[in-house]
Amino acid sequence: MARKALKIASWTSMALAASGIYLYGNKYLDPNDFGAVRVGRAVATTAVISYDYLTSLKSVPYGSEEYLQLRSKVHLRSARRLCELCCANRGTFIKVGQHLGALDYLLPEEYTSTLKVLHSQAPQSSMQEIRQVIREDLGKEIHDLFQSFDDTPLGTASLAQVHKAVLHDGRTVAVKVQHPKVRAQSSKDILLMEVLVLAVKQLFPEFEFMWLVDEAKKNLPLELDFLNEGRNAEKVSQMLKHFDFLKVPRIHWDLSTERVLLMEFVDGGQVNDRDYMEKNKIDVNEISRHLGKMYSEMIFVNGFVHCDPHPGNVLVRKHPGTGKAEIVLLDHGLYQDLEIRNNAANYLPQISRLLNHVPRQMLLILKTNDLLRGIEAALGTRASASSFLNMSRCCIRALAEHKKKNTCSFFRRTQISFSEAFNLWQINLHELILRVKGLKLAYRVLALICWLFPAPL
Repeated sequence: MARKALKIASWTSMALAASGIYLYGNKYLDPNDFGAVRVGRAVATTAVISYDYLTSLKSVPYGSEEYLQLRSKVHLRSARRLCELCCANRGTFIKVGQHLGALDYLLPEEYTSTLKVLHSQAPQSSMQEIRQVIREDLGKEIHDLFQSFDDTPLGTASLAQVHKAVLHDGRTVAVKVQHPKVRAQSSKDILLMEVLVLAVKQLFPEFEFMWLVDEAKKNLPLELDFLNEGRNAEKVSQMLKHFDFLKVPRIHWDLSTERVLLMEFVDGGQVNDRDYMEKNKIDVNEISRHLGKMYSEMIFVNGFVHCDPHPGNVLVRKHPGTGKAEIVLLDHGLYQDLEIRNNAANYLPQISRLLNHVPRQMLLILKTNDLLRGIEAALGTRASASSFLNMSRCCIRALAEHKKKNTCSFFRRTQISFSEAFNLWQINLHELILRVKGLKLAYRVLALICWLFPAPL
């Protein structure tokens, strides 16, 4: 019996050793992709962060200067641990971490500043994995579909990466390919996050982040369906076709699937890259005004909003034909439909409550607004108030349109139109006054400089 047990143990050890050597030597198998490793890492990180908060702050008087300084240090340590977890588990974890990094209005600065790096630290799939996804979804090898295909991606995100390629007819395209393991892991990752958030809430009752898990559970399937992204791109292109400054890359439907999206290749600089704009003689104030018009139209007129306008998804360029400045809108995976246009009054009282009780649609709008304000700050155009004025114009137009739809009286409709025109005139007048004041200020500064540093005779 002892001999039999020893034999079984020996064979088991040999099998485990052989498996370990195989996994170590096989560069296409990553231990990070195994469920037990991912779950263990997430549970351990959550436990360490919770323990740190429970023990580090208990002996210090709440609200004291020492407490605030110590809490900031705990925030920073915890944010770094969370960031390391997202980088290690990748996929859904990076996506949620990126979302957390954009919640400047809700999370401590230590978390948002630390997690913002996740936008530039997304994992990159190997070319073997890219070939595998294209082969499985399109039924052909890369060389059969493309004249050339760049191995180095143009950009890598949490769910996919984009490669530049040339079709056999000479057209240059951008090929967005989903990371092969993301779809299989996403539902399990969300379930794991849900369990961990519920566990943390038992320790810290004021921890109210289940809404974030709910959002991920609802939105991830949409973002993982690239055909849905293609439909969104075509819808917003048609919806905003009257803006000649907007470019939405055309979709090649014959070579697109749920995991592969082929689109027209459009080059440009990131919307917050002021140096690029100055080098290419693009007016930053004009770009800022265009952004305000575009998003105000989405929010208040059409109720269909691009909810991820971080700089990597919004490019600027000069149109190769006309030379006019153009905004290129990319990554159409996540849009939000607002009922808010018809029930805006019902939402206003809720804004004064805790953000956890604000409708999820409003949270996405706040996130979008924060990202746009960040772009304005990077371009140095916030003082112009152009975004606020453009948003006000769209609000007035949308409200007037709503009122007209709800009345049959010709007199009342005429009255609404006059009121709309008068309010828009007031905004135009206010904008003119601001510009005149700006010119006066510039003149006074110039006069002061001339007085301080008189030109030599």
